Amino acid sequence: MVSVSSQSPARRIALVQVASPEHESREARIDRVAELLRQHPGADLYVLPELWSAGYFAFERYAELAETLDGPTVTMIRRLARELGAAIHLGSIVERSPEGTLHNTAVLVGADGKITQTYRKIHVFGYQSLEAELLTAGSTLSVAPSPLGATASITCYDLRFPGLWQEMSVRGAEAVIVPAAWPAARREHWRVLTQARAIEHQLWVVAVNACGVQGGVELGGHSRIVDPAGRVLAECGDAEEVVVVDVDPALVTAVRGEFPVIGDRLAAAAYGTLSADTGAEA
Repeated sequence: MVSVSSQSPARRIALVQVASPEHESREARIDRVAELLRQHPGADLYVLPELWSAGYFAFERYAELAETLDGPTVTMIRRLARELGAAIHLGSIVERSPEGTLHNTAVLVGADGKITQTYRKIHVFGYQSLEAELLTAGSTLSVAPSPLGATASITCYDLRFPGLWQEMSVRGAEAVIVPAAWPAARREHWRVLTQARAIEHQLWVVAVNACGVQGGVELGGHSRIVDPAGRVLAECGDAEEVVVVDVDPALVTAVRGEFPVIGDRLAAAAYGTLSADTGAEA
């Protein structure tokens, strides 16, 4: 059992699992979600799902609902972060870049209302989805400060790509935030992968999924926070809810010190240089 100093300050994390019903306008949803966060004051970090304000499956409206980083969703989150005195990861928006391309862009806002980090989804999704046709993949990967320590942001489908996770770990990530619109049909993959990534890289995984039905697809819910030892500390159910959990960021150091697996890991390129010789007898 890994122990952590009782002097290490706890951080309160709020998993904000919301639905995006098709009858609800973006403006009404933004107002509703803002009020939902106000009903749960006291967290240090709030995390929302992928594309909740537009609705992930609203493909035919992506161009219409695309916004810049000073658009309605980010503006509301910046204002609310200052009001609550807390960091907010808004999940992601359909972002229209200055060049006119569209991206699935995650945004982390600090308690002062300033943008701390943006991330354009690298692995855009094409299976039974128009995302890959409509949106342009990102090309940056950063680590920024958050109440959980050095934090990277990725989005949904990115959860499936271990090379991306190794690179985040190499770049110093102690926590990874994963907003998603993950279908219920593959919920077990969600559960296994969120725990596996935490165990592999000995870091916090804060994975917040959408819920409800969009475009005839049932979304999986079950947002969760997994500690660096792979233990699920909190998990939502199928419906809209906010789950708040106290965590200790220092657990990363404790887990890595007690079982130093990361030090035995080779650089990603080194695995490609290994011989393919089977050693079979002639």
